[in-house]
Amino acid sequence: MNPHVTMPLVFEGVPEAQMQPRAEAFLARMRGRRTVRDYSDRPVPRALIEAAVRVAGTAPSGANQQPWSFVCISDPERKKLIREGAEEEERAFYAGRAGEEWLGALAHLGTDANKPFLETAPWLIAIFAQRWGYDAQGNKVKHYYVPESVGIATGFLIAALHDAGLATLTHTPAPMNFLNQICGRPDNEKALILLVVGYPKEDCRVPAIGKKPLEEIATFL
Repeated sequence: MNPHVTMPLVFEGVPEAQMQPRAEAFLARMRGRRTVRDYSDRPVPRALIEAAVRVAGTAPSGANQQPWSFVCISDPERKKLIREGAEEEERAFYAGRAGEEWLGALAHLGTDANKPFLETAPWLIAIFAQRWGYDAQGNKVKHYYVPESVGIATGFLIAALHDAGLATLTHTPAPMNFLNQICGRPDNEKALILLVVGYPKEDCRVPAIGKKPLEEIATFL
């Protein structure tokens, strides 16, 4: 007996004449994406965040285990606790934990241990990787390709938020164990990224940096 259950593929094709213009239009939108550290406190509807997380949930994953959890935080008190926890780790990072080489690589971005955006931005999304799961009987189940799967889903999430007109910042204080307690997450989950989401301040400025050209990131054989 075949244990595999299948269903017809529902595939939204695009007329060939529209494929290149559609690809170029998406590229143009994504070229406008910049990491933002100065946020307005302008509210963002929860429905927008929900839609973007649903997009992230469509990402491929190892064995379709979908080993991710997205904790979406707008509560001011919880954001305050997150800022306090993150800045404690960041002070240790900039005081020497990172090492001179790493700090040198960050110097052109002008970052430091102060992270006011963690309270100012209307939303924080804590992204957790589920190192293992449980079956219907409560038995522990190993998850496969967890970092790869969560990384892909995070990319989907960032693209969806940008396409909706929102700015983001991938914040990664290390270690991030404090997020498990603040967000009430179980031991099988590990925080990987704290995604800051909102609108940029009107006078927001970003580092004058660029992206590598195609010939430096791709090889066609």
